[in-house]
Formats: sequence, structure tokens, C-alpha cells
Amino acid sequence: MIAIVNNGMGNLFSIYNALDYVGGNPRIVRDPEGLDGAEGIVVPGVGAFGSCMDRLCRFEGALESARDCGTPIFAICIGLQILFEESEESPAARGLGWIKGKVVKLPLSVMIPQMGWNSLSIRRPVEMLQGIEEGDMFYFVHSYYGQPVDKSLIVATTEHGVDVTAAIARDNLFATQFHPEKSGAKGLRILENFVRAIRC
Repeated sequence: MIAIVNNGMGNLFSIYNALDYVGGNPRIVRDPEGLDGAEGIVVPGVGAFGSCMDRLCRFEGALESARDCGTPIFAICIGLQILFEESEESPAARGLGWIKGKVVKLPLSVMIPQMGWNSLSIRRPVEMLQGIEEGDMFYFVHSYYGQPVDKSLIVATTEHGVDVTAAIARDNLFATQFHPEKSGAKGLRILENFVRAIRC
């Protein structure tokens, strides 16, 4: 079972349907106890950094326990951003702090939010990007992006005035700024990779 965290802000049914399509046996969970026994966990998110953290705080302990036990975790969009320590979007809010670094605003020289399809540049190969090639297109909707202190965590970028962190990976944690559930066949391939990873 893949648990989709219901923090009240995610594209729950889009990601549910996409995971179901690739055989992921997803379940939307509304309480931390619902993460018990999950083979994998998806943390979706839309909206603002601070609001997302306010809604997610009750899951924080359970998510940390799952991470420490090696459960694969896939974070999407704001789900990626809250892995960081802080964000310019919500200066008073703290993130989960799993990734050292900060979330910053896209430069004023480009259209904000970045909304639509953009190509990926692959920085290093990881299991979750198997079948994804340089220049493949994915769907983005965001105004902020993460800047990890450890640049080796960045596995893919996209260009939107600057090199934007598009995907990060470390151990059992994978996260994308783009929405795989809205990115057609290539997005489904990433979700298939996630399902395959939790069952091997």
C-alpha cells in the first residue's frame, strides 16, 4: 500500500488516480496512524509553504519515523519545498529541515508563477529517473524553488531565468518540483519507478 498524506492541500485525486493506474495500490490517509505499514509514502502539496506546514505538523513525527525506517517517500511540489529549513514565501514558518537549505523566489525577470511544461536537465542518474531522458517535458506550477546546501542532492534541474531545482534524491527520499501526475507518460514512468522501488 502507498499512503498519500491528506494535508488538505494536495492534488489528492490526481495523484491517487495516477498511482492506481500504474498499480500502486494507493490509499489516502487522514491521520498519522494511517502511515503505519505503508510500503511507500507520497507527500503532495499545493498552496503556500506556511499553510502546508501548519496542516502537515501532525504528521511530522510519523513521517520522520517512516523516513528513519527506510520507507520510500516521494514529495511533490510544495511537498518538496517543505523538506527544506525555511522559505522566503513564509519567513515565520519552519520547514521539516530534512534538507539543509532554503526555498527562494523565482527571479523577477521571468513570468511568475512558472506554469506549464518545461524540459529537464538530468544532473545524475537515479533509479527514480530511469526511462527519463535529457529534455523530457514535465508540468510545473510554482513561484519558489529549493536551494540545497549540498548540491549533490540535485538530480534534475529546469531553466526558468535560473537553474531551478526540479528533483532531489537522498537515500529513501525523492522529491520533484514538477507534478508527475500531470506530466503524461513521462510522469507516469516516474510513478512506475516509485512503485517498482518499493516492491523490489
